[in-house]
Amino acid sequence: MARQAQSSTAILGVLSIGPATGYEIRQAISTVLGHFWHESFGQIYPCLAELEDDGLVRTTPGARPRSSRFEITSAGRARLRALLAEAPVPQHPRNGVLLRTFFGDSMAQEDLAAMLDDVETQSRQRLDSYAAIRADITAEPAYAEHGPFWEATLRAGELTVEAQLAWVAETRATLLLSR
Repeated sequence: MARQAQSSTAILGVLSIGPATGYEIRQAISTVLGHFWHESFGQIYPCLAELEDDGLVRTTPGARPRSSRFEITSAGRARLRALLAEAPVPQHPRNGVLLRTFFGDSMAQEDLAAMLDDVETQSRQRLDSYAAIRADITAEPAYAEHGPFWEATLRAGELTVEAQLAWVAETRATLLLSR
């Protein structure tokens, strides 16, 4: 699935929950999907224009300029189903922590320890954030329909962070004590 198709998937997915302005789409992607997906305004608006040209979304004028609301069409729902059925494009990871750890024999021990402390702090903050998200999503009107899928996605994030914390503890024990 090409980059544009993945952007279309994210945008159509947001619109499948309800109509939104371009700004609201960006906010939903940033705040709701932002733990595992991102799109910039520079990607969203051209993609919306293409989706509209293809009849997959329609707009209704808003009260202010640039406040048009986008709504998914039945053809857009069919396209979303087709896009979701495609295999996702693997993303090449870029992880600065693992890059530094790999070359850690060139790091001062206190720098490695500080990096691990930072990773642990950030991971615990993400777990706290996920707990708040869990509370928020259960209050969403669309929870009855989408909740189990949102919960499964959230749980993947929690498990990833829990694995990160386990890795930090193991790395401290093996690398900091062995040097």
